[in-house]
Amino acid sequence: MKKRSLVLVTVDCLRADHVGFLGYSRAVTPALDALAQNSVVFSAAIVAGAPTYFSFPAIMASRYPLALGRDILGIAPHEVTLATSLRDAGYTTAAFLAGNPYLSPHFGYEQGFATFRDFLESGSADTSVSGAVPSTNFLSDFNRRIQADSRRTGLTGAAYDALYFWYCQWRLRRENVSMDSLRRYPPADVLVDEACSWLSGLREQPFFLWLHLMDPHHPYYPPAEALSSLDKSDITPRRARFLNSFWNRGDIGARRLERHRDEIIALYDAGIFWVDKQISRLVQALQKFQRWDGTVFAVTADHGEEFLEHGRRYHSPTSLPEQLIHVPLLLRSPEVSGMRLSQEPFSLIHLAPTLLDAVGVAVPDNFQGRSHWKEISAGNLLSEPAIVECVASNNPFQPSDRMRPRLMAVRDAMYKLVIDFNQNFNGITDSFYDLKNDPGEHSPVPDGALPEVRARLFKIARAHLQQTQRNRNVELRLLAHLRAIQQSPAKNQSGAISALPPTGSC
Repeated sequence: MKKRSLVLVTVDCLRADHVGFLGYSRAVTPALDALAQNSVVFSAAIVAGAPTYFSFPAIMASRYPLALGRDILGIAPHEVTLATSLRDAGYTTAAFLAGNPYLSPHFGYEQGFATFRDFLESGSADTSVSGAVPSTNFLSDFNRRIQADSRRTGLTGAAYDALYFWYCQWRLRRENVSMDSLRRYPPADVLVDEACSWLSGLREQPFFLWLHLMDPHHPYYPPAEALSSLDKSDITPRRARFLNSFWNRGDIGARRLERHRDEIIALYDAGIFWVDKQISRLVQALQKFQRWDGTVFAVTADHGEEFLEHGRRYHSPTSLPEQLIHVPLLLRSPEVSGMRLSQEPFSLIHLAPTLLDAVGVAVPDNFQGRSHWKEISAGNLLSEPAIVECVASNNPFQPSDRMRPRLMAVRDAMYKLVIDFNQNFNGITDSFYDLKNDPGEHSPVPDGALPEVRARLFKIARAHLQQTQRNRNVELRLLAHLRAIQQSPAKNQSGAISALPPTGSC
């Protein structure tokens, strides 16, 4: 039997309730909506970690993000992954990733790919997000003195922040800018062009193609064509820069940010629209090269995005609301007709083994997830709670930040338990939600209510922690530390390499 090929498209920051095939009212995903009619649609796909650096170990290696310890990020050297499994099975492999630093060779994501391009060499820093403008040394020194003096009281500090923000906007509005010059990441069409070129050079061998698209990621600078298609041509590049700068302010609260929320979401949706259009181009290329009928095609996201639903923006790992952990997932296979699976959660820890099974490649024994392909083919996804874990880290490039407390969610079809392992492990706090009656997670279930359900989810969390400790792969953990030392040697005052950080149980 001829081996099936595999295409995996992951979209950064794409939340489940912003795609049409999962109920979004704005028509931003027409191509995916059409594809969903002949695909398996997972109504409740749940990431295993958030954001990107906690999500992708599960997607690519079917491993929980903290399974090697809180201080380990990415894929360990020689760790078995979806890509290495397909390479070893004789597949030609390629990855085109839109400039996300957490998916670089620095974190092991090139393993298993004969062709790997992360586009980081063409990335550009967007200073306009913070509102900062270039200044002479004299003005910079003068500004720093004023800023320092303003911090003597909260009132003067707030006044300085507001005045400086509007001064920066006044300075910047004189510049001629375009969406392309403001954008941090290569748009989806650039990635799809690369993928189509690569596909055109293939012969008959099976292939694995991974694309990671960043268009919905902040700062939000979609192509003008996408805005025009959504009747948002009034958002000019200058307006988009102002909106991103305002939305990024840390000196004001949610009430003031709310005034521009609709326009920010319009920019975000335009990014999704552009991704959708380029995915359509990719499908057309597969059809043109006569590879579509022999290809399994999957689209999902690494996490979602918040727009003040709980007073927060973006996707910082300080909580695990549905807006971050519930993502779209559709799986198209020539063998399975279109179907929509129920609200039973499907953890992305199971995605890699399921995809391998779908193309007929053996699933590695060390994967922590398991294949659900037989159940999916039968249209019967069994109920199984999903576990999400991360660390409340502000800067994961700093190893000390990775050792902050663990945050965990246990989510089944109706209920969700979020456990926060507090600083210094002096206590544990939890929030328990009834998702059927409170899908927005506005009112946690009171203590003492539904004790049997709460106890059941706590037992699942405890079993997960125990299994993590019991099955920790010490060799992979050591290899990951050795790679980190080689990339950035940390030395103490005597010049010796510092000791490895402790494993930590939580």
